[in-house]
Formats: sequence, structure tokens, C-alpha cells
Amino acid sequence: MEYDYGIIGGGPAGYTTGMLLAQKGKTVIIFEKDKLGGTCLNKGCIPTKAILHASELYRETLCSSNIGLDISINSFDFSKVIEKKNQTVEKVRKALELAVKNSGAQVVYEKAEIKDKNTIVTQTNEYKVSEIVYAAGSAPKELKGLEFDHKFILSSDDVLELTKLPKSVLIIGSGAIGIEWARIFSNFKVEVYLSEIAEHLLPIADIEVSKRIERLFKQRKIKYFLNDSIDKIENNIVTLKSGTVIEPDFILSAAGRVPLKPDTEDCIILGDSCGEIQLAHYAISQAKNFAHNIAYDKTLIPSVIYGEPEIAWVGIKEQDCTEDYKKVTLPVTALGKSWCDDATDGFIKIITKDNFIKGAHIVSKEASALIHEILIAIENNITVDELKKISFAHPTYSEGIFEALMRI
Repeated sequence: MEYDYGIIGGGPAGYTTGMLLAQKGKTVIIFEKDKLGGTCLNKGCIPTKAILHASELYRETLCSSNIGLDISINSFDFSKVIEKKNQTVEKVRKALELAVKNSGAQVVYEKAEIKDKNTIVTQTNEYKVSEIVYAAGSAPKELKGLEFDHKFILSSDDVLELTKLPKSVLIIGSGAIGIEWARIFSNFKVEVYLSEIAEHLLPIADIEVSKRIERLFKQRKIKYFLNDSIDKIENNIVTLKSGTVIEPDFILSAAGRVPLKPDTEDCIILGDSCGEIQLAHYAISQAKNFAHNIAYDKTLIPSVIYGEPEIAWVGIKEQDCTEDYKKVTLPVTALGKSWCDDATDGFIKIITKDNFIKGAHIVSKEASALIHEILIAIENNITVDELKKISFAHPTYSEGIFEALMRI
């Protein structure tokens, strides 16, 4: 049988493209060498958030005396956290597999390679297609001198399979992976060290966000080292270039991911394989654009860092602004809901120009939801004055957007 489309990779870009094309009546075959869902579902977003949730419950339990609860943790089995994580991933994957099946797309669980622009081959078969979509994803990035041995130097894949917690850990890099795992381990009372080669934590973020993270880390007693990197490792003793000596149980190298690219140009490349924005929702936007010609603005892809408080942003950053821009920063302490939730650390920052929002940076509980309110306004060219007409419910975090806009 010949197919209209052959898709290599069953991650967000691959399965979304396959489902959308199949729903349009196209014949689609998806090749996945492991499990549907890609990095996001199996080795990234979903499992990490499941572990993060457990760590936050652990931390909240330790702080329960603040509301009059006298709870002591007599025992804790971290392997149960991993077991629950695996169950969560499996449930989400089964739902995805059913959705793909119901769409009409066919899935072949084999490693696939491109033979020519109309042929895909596996170990057992050869498939003829009219067009090939390559969406094989990415892999953890290895740094020179920090090659993964999966024992002392771990990747973000490795750390998901831990069955017991370390006493101390050194994390290299403060991107989304590094920040979230620093929070996870810290919540579980692991001694956390983090080394970042840049001048600030989370260097891709707005400068005020980076500074707030640094303050939060100090409060949580997460030890971080800026403008620093590993000088040498001897007998699992790590010396940083600053001279700091650390004896971690292991190193988590969280320096990002590298795209898996095809050996040919005879295909459409989507998702992490493009080497652009390595986010699942960006991959899905690419898929919608390819299958349904739904346009997206690459500069308006939201970013979210999870944990307590959440961090989210979209659009222009303060360090990129000129004098033509206006900015307002509302502390979360201005919101009654934050005091009720004991979540007062953070801010809502909005950057405007000529009565339109150009960027927003939020450190707050529910930031992952709040950022989309801003994004919808930006995408639809809704003015600041028009947004001021909206009645925001009270008490909510959303009303912080209104309060911030009223200060412009």
C-alpha cells in the first residue's frame, strides 16, 4: 500500500501532524521506534511534572504546622513516586494511542530511515509515500568532559529513573530542566548545587525574572554559582573554576538538547528536529501550520518554568526594550488571593508600547494560565484600554493583570 504521508517520529510534531492529516482523509503512516508521545510525554514534560507534584506535596506536608496540622513523616519511599510517575505517563500514552488510532493514522513501531523522497524503510519492510515528514525529536546534549556515564554523570533521561533520592546533587545549567530539577530535589530536602556559565540564572528570561529566581533559590538554600563551570572531576569530587569544591552523589548535566536531523533534504522537518524552539507546543503549532495552514508567530510562543511559584513569559523582554516602551510591575503581594494561598512571592510585569501589550513576564502561582490571557490579547491586537473594560473576578490571580494595566 502507498500512503499520502509517511511521518518519522511519534512525538508532538509527528502525532499531531498525523492525526490532522488523517482527519482530512489523507492516508498516513507514523513510524515510532519507541513509544508514542516523544520526549514530552515519555522523558520530559509529563513525567517531570508528576515528580514535581509529589515533591511539592512533600514540602507542603513539612510546612503543615503553619495551618495547625501536626504531621510528621516517619518514612518515605521515593520509588513510589517513580512508580506513580510511570502510571501517569502510561495513562496519558494510552489515551494518545487511542486518539491516534481513532483519527485513522496507522502507527508502525520500528526504527525508520529515509531511502529517497518517496520511500521509508524499516528492518522488516519498505513503504512508499507521496511526502515524508521528519519529526524525530532531540536528545540530551553532552558537554565535552561531561559525557554521560549514566552513573555519576546523568542526563535528564537518566534522572527520571532514579529509585532513591541522593543526599546531594550538582546540576549543570539553569534552563527549564535545571531550574525544575533544582526545585524538585530541594523540595525533597536534597542538598542542591547549581552551576551556570552565564551571569544570571535562567539567562534566556527577562532580567527581573532571573533576579527573582536567584532570590527564591537563596530562600530555598539552593546553592548556585554564576559565571562558573566545572574545572575538574577526580574520584567524584568536583572542582569548579571558581575553586569551589563539591562532593555530590551525582551530576545532572542539564545543558539542553540537540536536534536529531535527517541525512537528506528530501522531507519536511518539524518539531525539535528543526533545531529551533524546543517546546512541545511549538511543535504542535508547526504541525497545525503544515496540516491546516494555521499561521503562528514564532515570537509569541509562551515559555513556562514549573514549580512554586510558576514562571511564564511571552514577547519582548525588559533588556530588549527602548525608551519607547512602558513597563509596570505589580507585586503578587497586592493580590488578596496570594495571601490566602500563602503564595506571595512573585510579580506580574507587563511591557507596552502605543497602547498595546508587547511582552509579559510572570512569577506567580498559576502563571502558566495567566500568560495565555496576555497572549490572547497580543495575538488579537486588543488594546490596553479595551482590556481595562473587562471585569476580572475577585479574588483571583487574573485580576493582577487588570491591576497592572490600571497602573500604566
